[in-house]
Amino acid sequence: MRIGIDVGGTNTDAALMDGLAVLAAYKTPTTADVSSGIVRALEEVLKQSGVAAGAIEAVMIGTTHFTNAFVERRRLLPVGVLRLALPAAIGLPPFTDWPGDLKAAVEGRSHMVGGGVEYDGAPLAPLDEAAVRRAAQDMRKAGLRTVAISAIFSPVNADMEVRAGEIVREELPDAALSLSHEIGRVGLLERENAAIMNASLADLATRVVSSFRQALERLHIAAPFYISQNDGTLMSAAFVERYPVLTFASGPTNSMRGAAFLARAKNAMVVDIGGTTSDIGMLLNGFPRESAVAVSIGGVRTNFRMPDVLAIGLGGGSRVRQDGGQVSVGPDSVGYELTSEALVFGGRTPTATDIAVAAGQATVGDASRVAGLDRGLVTAAVETIHDMLDVAVDRMKTAAGDLPLVLVGGGTILVSRQIKGTSTMVIPEHAGVANAIGAAIAQVGGEVDRVYTYETVGREKALAEARQEATAKAVAAGADPATVGIVDVEEVPLAYMPGGSCRVRIKAVGDLKHGSGRVR
Repeated sequence: MRIGIDVGGTNTDAALMDGLAVLAAYKTPTTADVSSGIVRALEEVLKQSGVAAGAIEAVMIGTTHFTNAFVERRRLLPVGVLRLALPAAIGLPPFTDWPGDLKAAVEGRSHMVGGGVEYDGAPLAPLDEAAVRRAAQDMRKAGLRTVAISAIFSPVNADMEVRAGEIVREELPDAALSLSHEIGRVGLLERENAAIMNASLADLATRVVSSFRQALERLHIAAPFYISQNDGTLMSAAFVERYPVLTFASGPTNSMRGAAFLARAKNAMVVDIGGTTSDIGMLLNGFPRESAVAVSIGGVRTNFRMPDVLAIGLGGGSRVRQDGGQVSVGPDSVGYELTSEALVFGGRTPTATDIAVAAGQATVGDASRVAGLDRGLVTAAVETIHDMLDVAVDRMKTAAGDLPLVLVGGGTILVSRQIKGTSTMVIPEHAGVANAIGAAIAQVGGEVDRVYTYETVGREKALAEARQEATAKAVAAGADPATVGIVDVEEVPLAYMPGGSCRVRIKAVGDLKHGSGRVR
């Protein structure tokens, strides 16, 4: 018995599953304090199913808390930054190209010291331990409580980051440490940015995890709970407290994983229409296609794993406007106030949901309240909605042929015809809570991202070693060894490096081992 929960900007969704069967599902508006919305969703799925709280074995939660905090520049801590790179990387110091307001909110003290390794793991320069200690002492004098540590090519060889962390811990025993090799990939600046972002969320992570724990305790659910991360796998509550940044974009990932499960689809386009936005992505082997380029979060470039998702301002709460002969839908939305602001619920704001009801596509609220809408407006708005989705799907395709499409989310009522560029279009049962189902079925993962010298190691041996290491990481994180499999292999030749160098990224996933408390 598992419960999946997804906390979005408009709705909080929950699904209770017994194995692969969905026993109950519920959608409720997200509350300002978030926790009470979670409690309400949990209460309802337990009531619908008749399942006792003590029978729940695990709870999986997807949340937008941390993404929203960073984007909105709220509840962030000043960060001490330690870069191990000298004599290299002097020209672009930490916080390069950050938005001014965000830099002002997050920048504490920055230090660059000797250290780092080459692409093959050999030392670039010895670690200047004395300089690391002086930097830590400076951060202590500044009253900083969180530190981000990065080093050149640390995903290949993390020893210097680990040692620097030990020294910082001696000087700042209560500080929260973020080591870049545990968060980002090869590429110093973007990986360092991700570590800084993570460090700035240290206090919020503790508070959010505590609120989740309290919500479960209120309902006497003693089962362990996990948080879904942005690659569709799980983290323990303790790991989230250390690395909250890995939850960024977990909502779209949950929806796509849920869509794959509900539609029994491994390779398909997915459109998730929520109350505020529509997220469009591609399923490959049942997992979201990952972005191959640096992703900007709140105006900051990062390179940790993120799904390749296009978000457009189209949802059930999108405002509908008519200016002369032009009709627009979104991008602004009434959000979680849909049930009080939309016309069909007695409000005064025309929304996309009102258009769907007026067009006869949905039976939501009081249809008589939109019976008087101008038919030309309704027709034009319906066409605008479909045009927006046509263009978005076309932008996400990487080949000219038509693709199967899985449509999920509470806003599926907005679609009344097949989207252009798709071969089939499926709206599966429980599509409205696909995100919660995606959280409930989330697995445990392990990943390797490093540079190998094929001329020295040999391609087959390097790939075998990487597969074995990724599998071992998944098992160590709590996956059942019998279920672990390789779901993604990527090889990128590095022509500018000697020795047949190739960047190899391999991802392994498996089912959560029964009774495991070791999910990272």
